[in-house]
Amino acid sequence: MKIGKILPALAILAISFSSVNAQDAPKGFEKGKVMLADGSTVTGYVKEKIRGNASVTVINDADKKKDNYDGNELLSAEVGDEKFVCIKGDFFKVINDGNLRFVQKSSDASGKPIYNGNQAVFANGTEGKPGDYFFYNESTKTLKLITKKTITAAADECLAGCDTAIAKAKAVSDDISQVGEAVAIYNNCGK
Repeated sequence: MKIGKILPALAILAISFSSVNAQDAPKGFEKGKVMLADGSTVTGYVKEKIRGNASVTVINDADKKKDNYDGNELLSAEVGDEKFVCIKGDFFKVINDGNLRFVQKSSDASGKPIYNGNQAVFANGTEGKPGDYFFYNESTKTLKLITKKTITAAADECLAGCDTAIAKAKAVSDDISQVGEAVAIYNNCGK
């Protein structure tokens, strides 16, 4: 067989493989899963609308049904490689995971209506604004805002019992995103 005939055949084969891969995820969706407030999990393709309106759309793997969930209906969500925890209707991106989590607020659900039947109740959401960093204690379900002004008190309170982690958190000057290293130390302290 001549090379001139093989190359077009290979090009057609490559196009067919790439179109199969492109059809895996619907446009705007990524593989992921959500954990509902009742503890059940729904896996499938997830489209995040977290920053826009504190919600996600999921195409369920089981029945291909498309459902919308807001932060009040979820405990957590995974969209591609990103993991989020949902607290009082808001989504928080998990930067460091463990019993103590270092999270970044990704949505603002304050003022968003929640319906109880046909009655609208407005959510208070959580303190802070999108982009702010927090400690989140998984066992006590407490959220602590971290700012340049509060880092010392927050570290003393949330990292108590691990002096190395406290020192690391207090050593962070202007870049609060570096507190994640202290949380990693804390979660491994005494192991």
